[in-house]
Amino acid sequence: MCDKHGMPHTTYALIMAGGAGTRFWPASRKHRPKQLLALAGEEVLLRQTIDRILPICGMERIYIATGQHLVDATLAAVPHLEHANLLIEPVGRNTAPCIGWAAAHVARRDPDAVIMVLPSDHHITDVERFRDKLELSVEHARTGVITTIGVRPTRPETGYGYIEAAPGPGPVHDVLRFIEKPDLETAKTFLELGTFYWNAGMFFFRAGDMLAAIAEHLPALSEGLRELDRAAAADREAEEVARLFPEFPAISIDTGVIEKMGQLAVVPGDFGWSDIGSWLAAAELATRDDDANSAPQGSVLVASAGNYVVDMRGSSKKRVIALVGVCDLVIVETDDALLVAHRDASQRVRDVVGVLGERGDDELV
Repeated sequence: MCDKHGMPHTTYALIMAGGAGTRFWPASRKHRPKQLLALAGEEVLLRQTIDRILPICGMERIYIATGQHLVDATLAAVPHLEHANLLIEPVGRNTAPCIGWAAAHVARRDPDAVIMVLPSDHHITDVERFRDKLELSVEHARTGVITTIGVRPTRPETGYGYIEAAPGPGPVHDVLRFIEKPDLETAKTFLELGTFYWNAGMFFFRAGDMLAAIAEHLPALSEGLRELDRAAAADREAEEVARLFPEFPAISIDTGVIEKMGQLAVVPGDFGWSDIGSWLAAAELATRDDDANSAPQGSVLVASAGNYVVDMRGSSKKRVIALVGVCDLVIVETDDALLVAHRDASQRVRDVVGVLGERGDDELV
């Protein structure tokens, strides 16, 4: 039996939704990270992520990995998700333990089921084209080859890791290597060569294949996952997760497994992708006027250009925002904080969170 996109019902999704999102302070806080913000549209990013994949993978086969402190907020954002579909991490241990746990969870039902691992906080403009790439990646993963999607670069970006693909025709290519964030000249070369793609952190694999790869490359994690299997059989998984998870190695799936494998595949994609990594990236997705300003309706902008203004106050009381003679600013207001930053310094917003934490302003982080 297949869904309307023709995909077998043994396709699952794991949505990674446990990040802190410190670059989006003051809107983002410990209990309201980036994926729970509406940074590109009316819906929060997590809900947009789920809506994109529902035609391929029904809600009952979607798992969300998150922290205990985010459970209530996550369920509020996705009210149709069953609590049992939350993989609740007692502590953050990076992506390898989380993905391994999800693979073990699914493999108990069907080790040949394919899992799509997707970030919760990205933005896609061409959703249909994105779904086509998801389907192709799932289909290739069914052959036993762990597969990823590489985003076709549109600029010489130094903030992303890259995937080098073997040249040749066809929609799927062998992965030659993964490259850490390059310098500008190297990024320009990658763009010119045309066989390098941004690593967007999307992976596709049969549950059993991932467990076998973890057993080979992260044996300590593999043994812990087997203990969880034994606990699940005795209906004690929650207790064992609380005990074992903090002991798992804190390592990414990329570093711990993916980059060590001999055979991997990449599906190049071009579907209007953005990881929305800063307020500047969010500004680039916003509707702007003739002077490249984006501001709430009713704002007054005099001799000002290139500004991004966001009012995230909970109060319904009207307040007029006026800018005079300023350019290229990011201005974000919440009920208890105001951020004013130059667009070029938007990546340093996380430094504010560090300062607030050091001086004990825990309610603001």
